Amino acid sequence: MPPPYTRQVFVCTNRRPDGAPKGCCASKGGEELRLALKKELDAQDVKGTRINTAGCLDACERGMALVVYPEQVWYGPVTKDDVKEIVSAHLKGGQVVERLRMTLPIDRKRD
Repeated sequence: MPPPYTRQVFVCTNRRPDGAPKGCCASKGGEELRLALKKELDAQDVKGTRINTAGCLDACERGMALVVYPEQVWYGPVTKDDVKEIVSAHLKGGQVVERLRMTLPIDRKRD
Protein backbone atom coordinates (compact mmCIF):
# COMPACT_ATOMS: atom_id res chain seq x y z
CA MET A 1 0.00 0.00 0.00
CA PRO A 2 1.48 3.44 -0.92
CA PRO A 3 1.98 6.08 1.76
CA PRO A 4 -1.08 8.28 2.32
CA TYR A 5 0.82 11.49 1.47
CA THR A 6 3.19 12.34 -1.36
CA ARG A 7 4.07 15.74 0.06
CA GLN A 8 4.55 17.07 3.61
CA VAL A 9 4.55 20.74 4.62
CA PHE A 10 6.14 21.65 7.95
CA VAL A 11 5.07 25.02 9.36
CA CYS A 12 7.19 26.51 12.12
CA THR A 13 5.19 27.02 15.29
CA ASN A 14 8.23 27.37 17.55
CA ARG A 15 7.82 29.48 20.69
CA ARG A 16 10.65 31.42 22.28
CA PRO A 17 10.45 33.65 25.36
CA ASP A 18 9.11 37.16 24.81
CA GLY A 19 11.91 39.49 23.76
CA ALA A 20 14.11 36.74 22.26
CA PRO A 21 16.36 38.36 19.62
CA LYS A 22 15.25 36.00 16.83
CA GLY A 23 11.58 36.24 17.70
CA CYS A 24 9.44 33.19 17.11
CA CYS A 25 7.03 31.95 14.50
CA ALA A 26 4.39 31.17 17.14
CA SER A 27 4.03 34.84 18.05
CA LYS A 28 4.03 35.79 14.36
CA GLY A 29 1.05 33.54 13.61
CA GLY A 30 2.55 30.15 12.79
CA GLU A 31 -0.45 28.17 13.99
CA GLU A 32 -2.86 30.43 12.10
CA LEU A 33 -0.72 29.95 8.98
CA ARG A 34 -0.88 26.17 9.39
CA LEU A 35 -4.66 26.26 9.71
CA ALA A 36 -4.97 28.57 6.69
CA LEU A 37 -2.91 26.13 4.60
CA LYS A 38 -5.13 23.22 5.62
CA LYS A 39 -8.27 25.20 4.79
CA GLU A 40 -6.87 26.23 1.40
CA LEU A 41 -5.92 22.64 0.54
CA ASP A 42 -9.57 21.73 1.07
CA ALA A 43 -10.81 24.77 -0.88
CA GLN A 44 -8.63 23.87 -3.87
CA ASP A 45 -9.30 20.13 -3.46
CA VAL A 46 -5.61 19.26 -3.18
CA LYS A 47 -5.06 15.64 -2.18
CA GLY A 48 -1.92 13.83 -0.99
CA THR A 49 -0.46 16.73 1.01
CA ARG A 50 -0.17 16.84 4.79
CA ILE A 51 0.25 20.11 6.72
CA ASN A 52 2.27 19.57 9.91
CA THR A 53 3.51 21.67 12.78
CA ALA A 54 7.25 21.89 13.23
CA GLY A 55 9.43 22.91 16.07
CA CYS A 56 12.17 25.38 15.32
CA LEU A 57 13.16 25.56 11.65
CA ASP A 58 15.91 27.99 12.75
CA ALA A 59 14.69 30.82 10.53
CA CYS A 60 12.34 32.75 12.85
CA GLU A 61 14.25 36.00 12.46
CA ARG A 62 13.15 36.02 8.79
CA GLY A 63 9.45 35.78 9.63
CA MET A 64 7.18 32.77 9.53
CA ALA A 65 8.83 29.85 7.78
CA LEU A 66 7.73 26.58 6.26
CA VAL A 67 9.38 23.78 4.30
CA VAL A 68 7.85 21.51 1.66
CA TYR A 69 9.05 17.91 1.34
CA PRO A 70 10.10 15.91 -0.57
CA GLU A 71 11.23 18.92 -2.64
CA GLN A 72 13.06 20.51 0.33
CA VAL A 73 11.77 23.96 -0.64
CA TRP A 74 11.93 26.53 2.15
CA TYR A 75 9.58 29.51 2.15
CA GLY A 76 9.81 32.66 4.23
CA PRO A 77 8.73 35.07 5.32
CA VAL A 78 5.26 33.71 4.64
CA THR A 79 1.99 35.45 5.53
CA LYS A 80 -1.59 34.26 5.31
CA ASP A 81 -1.85 36.40 2.16
CA ASP A 82 0.65 34.01 0.49
CA VAL A 83 -1.29 30.83 1.26
CA LYS A 84 -3.48 30.71 -1.88
CA GLU A 85 -0.46 31.18 -4.13
CA ILE A 86 1.63 28.52 -2.37
CA VAL A 87 -1.23 26.04 -2.56
CA SER A 88 -2.21 26.75 -6.17
CA ALA A 89 1.29 27.14 -7.61
CA HIS A 90 3.35 24.65 -5.61
CA LEU A 91 1.15 22.18 -3.78
CA LYS A 92 -1.34 21.83 -6.63
CA GLY A 93 0.69 22.86 -9.70
CA GLY A 94 4.20 21.74 -8.74
CA GLN A 95 5.79 25.18 -9.37
CA VAL A 96 7.94 26.75 -6.66
CA VAL A 97 6.90 30.28 -5.64
CA GLU A 98 10.31 31.84 -6.22
CA ARG A 99 9.48 35.22 -4.62
CA LEU A 100 8.97 33.43 -1.27
CA ARG A 101 11.75 30.87 -1.57
CA MET A 102 14.54 31.24 0.96
CA THR A 103 17.95 29.76 1.39
CA LEU A 104 19.51 29.30 4.77
CA PRO A 105 23.14 29.96 5.63
CA ILE A 106 25.07 26.75 6.26
CA ASP A 107 26.88 27.81 9.43
CA ARG A 108 24.37 28.66 12.16
CA LYS A 109 24.58 28.70 15.92
CA ARG A 110 21.58 27.16 17.65
CA ASP A 111 20.02 28.82 20.64
